[in-house]
Amino acid sequence: MAAVLVLDDSATMVMSLSRILKNAGHTVDTGADGREGVAKLTGGLKPAIILTDLNMPNMDGIAFIKEARRNAATRFTPIVVLTTESSAGKREEARAAGASAWLIKPTEPNALLSTLKQLLPAA
Repeated sequence: MAAVLVLDDSATMVMSLSRILKNAGHTVDTGADGREGVAKLTGGLKPAIILTDLNMPNMDGIAFIKEARRNAATRFTPIVVLTTESSAGKREEARAAGASAWLIKPTEPNALLSTLKQLLPAA
């Protein structure tokens, strides 16, 4: 299956997403904010797909996406924004930064796994 990086400042959300993904056969690495995500990517982590919250301390999801797109190893890695934010403006800002998809929290496990399958057909 796929290696997934999950970034969210909510430990409960990270635990829930990790459980869903691991039960589906994926490997999971996590971080509490965009800064931790960038550190993992620059440290050599090469996820097949990234899930990121939008509103996080230190570095938000939009800033993280922009940094991930500057990194040659993750320039084309699918990035899914998973947030409680439903504003069309934020959604457009995320897309402009390089987000591949947008899901509203809480998301159903099947919706999450379906999105992953669409972005990673081999997963």
